Amino acid sequence: MSNLVQKFQEYSGWRNNVMAALERYRACVSAADLADPVSDQHFSRLKARLTDDKLSIAFVAEFSRGKSELINAIFFADYGQRILPSSAGRTTMCPTELLYDETFPPSIRLLPIETRAEAASTSDYKDINHVWTVLPLDINSGEGMLDAFKQVSLTKRVPVEEAKRYGLYHEDDPDASLAVGDDGLVEISQWRHAIVNFPHPLLKQGLVIIDTPGLNAIGTEPELTLNLIPNAHAVLFILAADTGVTRSDIDVWRDHIGGGPARLVVLNKIDSMWDELRTAEEVEEQIERQVGTVAHTLNLSTHQVFPISAQKGLVGKVNRDAALLEKSRLPALESALSEELIPSKREIVRGQLETEVNELTAAKLALLASRSRNVVEQLVELKSLRGKNQTIIEHMMKRVDLEKKEFDSSLLKLQGTRAVFTRLSTEVFTSLGMDILKAEIHNTREAMEKSKFSSGMRSAVKDFFAHVRNNLTLSGQKTDEITEMMTVMYRKFSTEHGLALSAPMPFSLEKYLKEIELIESVYHKQFGAAAMLTMPQVSLMTKFFDSIASRVKQSFLQANRDVEAWLKVVMAPLEAQIWEHRSQLKKRRQSIERIHVATDSLEEKVQALEEMQAEIEGQKRELHGLEADLKGAIAAELSALKAAA
Repeated sequence: MSNLVQKFQEYSGWRNNVMAALERYRACVSAADLADPVSDQHFSRLKARLTDDKLSIAFVAEFSRGKSELINAIFFADYGQRILPSSAGRTTMCPTELLYDETFPPSIRLLPIETRAEAASTSDYKDINHVWTVLPLDINSGEGMLDAFKQVSLTKRVPVEEAKRYGLYHEDDPDASLAVGDDGLVEISQWRHAIVNFPHPLLKQGLVIIDTPGLNAIGTEPELTLNLIPNAHAVLFILAADTGVTRSDIDVWRDHIGGGPARLVVLNKIDSMWDELRTAEEVEEQIERQVGTVAHTLNLSTHQVFPISAQKGLVGKVNRDAALLEKSRLPALESALSEELIPSKREIVRGQLETEVNELTAAKLALLASRSRNVVEQLVELKSLRGKNQTIIEHMMKRVDLEKKEFDSSLLKLQGTRAVFTRLSTEVFTSLGMDILKAEIHNTREAMEKSKFSSGMRSAVKDFFAHVRNNLTLSGQKTDEITEMMTVMYRKFSTEHGLALSAPMPFSLEKYLKEIELIESVYHKQFGAAAMLTMPQVSLMTKFFDSIASRVKQSFLQANRDVEAWLKVVMAPLEAQIWEHRSQLKKRRQSIERIHVATDSLEEKVQALEEMQAEIEGQKRELHGLEADLKGAIAAELSALKAAA
């Protein structure tokens, strides 16, 4: 088992342990009657974060660099043969995602190339099932799987005008004439995108492999530029030892890959340097020299460049030839990936989980503290009644009634706050709503189509980003108003009625503003340099905007969901404590009434309250214990989880 596979299995075991601890914690909250909409939302977020947690690795290379062979060597050697087609020439013709989704049967979903003629991105089509061609995947037949995977490499020949319509042929390209055959047709990929749903153990545990079809696709398929590559947790940029770094390699590295975390360069095919006429030392020196050249050209440390032979590594694994596997240097790359990718990803998830758990525990302890305080107040009151006459008891009943009257008065004021809350909640969506965004996208597309100059097209896209940012800012101002208003109300009930309330749940749209800025920066990288756009660039910009619009829609949809969820729960802690306080006031009066009628029940009531106080203290201890258990599972080191994995 490779180090990468082992680390990934340990990571999966860690997630399972955290999930089990979370379920124990949730059961305790429910048993103690502490559940409310806020805690339900916390639990849902925690569970979704663990269940939907994905680790994606993108493999980027020009064709014939051994990219598919490397994927076979790292992930599919246990099948004893190649799963991805790997031969001389181009074997991957469209972006391919290898993942596992249990809601679909094992299959290959293929998006026809004709969809490039439409104003929609690949992401837009992912939920439109009828557009895709679906091929079943026989996971029990290695040969059958290999044949199915070959579909990804299928091409077809189309007229030049059709290739132009798809943005795959540009007359301004100096090599365009070479792409046209004697029959006047151009060879293009049959598919725009492929999704392979495959129940491989690592894919079932959340790994996503992204196989790109070559460097030329990085610029022509916006989905790669905007979504798949920037969002990958690790990117392996594959070069060949016999060709080194080409001009197109440098451009793609600088514009789309370099600079992010876990970006590694693989110098493949070092077996081409193995020469029986040279000594081992001479071969090693030649490899190190090539590594140094690549590192210098790409402005990297030599530790970020990994010389390997994917083909020999695959053979070494399949034939269980440890010496050949070691000579291929593949294990060194796998170790680097496991050390770079998994720990950094886990730290991000761990930080998010700990924040959620802290907020959740604070809310539950506050509710228990409120219950405990009310029980103590009742005990003090009831114990003070020992030996008191009926006049004193009647006086205490009047005092409770006065407290209830003052509390009800505060609740009337809260109704006014609710009205303002409803109005502001509506105003949040006047600038965040999807209809507003769709209108902005439509207006921008119209402006781009009407413009005959590159400056006009740039201006239209610039205005689009400005309007989107402004809409997010306006909505953010409204959520800030709601937060400020709720903070005042929380403070009022805390000081006037002794409720154990901290500040309301914070909320910010800042991360969505940053997402928009990131999308805009990718757009500027692609189209910001040239003063005038060539016809191919104008065509690409139009398709690029479709992907921009799709990405912004996804961001706004998530922002809408987050705002809706926050609005539902921002008042929940206050409402929970109000309900608890009203309930306790009612119980206090009933207790005093019963004692007014029958003083012999006083000691029974005192005893019942003391038992209730002990029960609350026990719930606090159990909650603290389960919190420690959950945080311990979150903080556990991966190496300690081998058995669990």
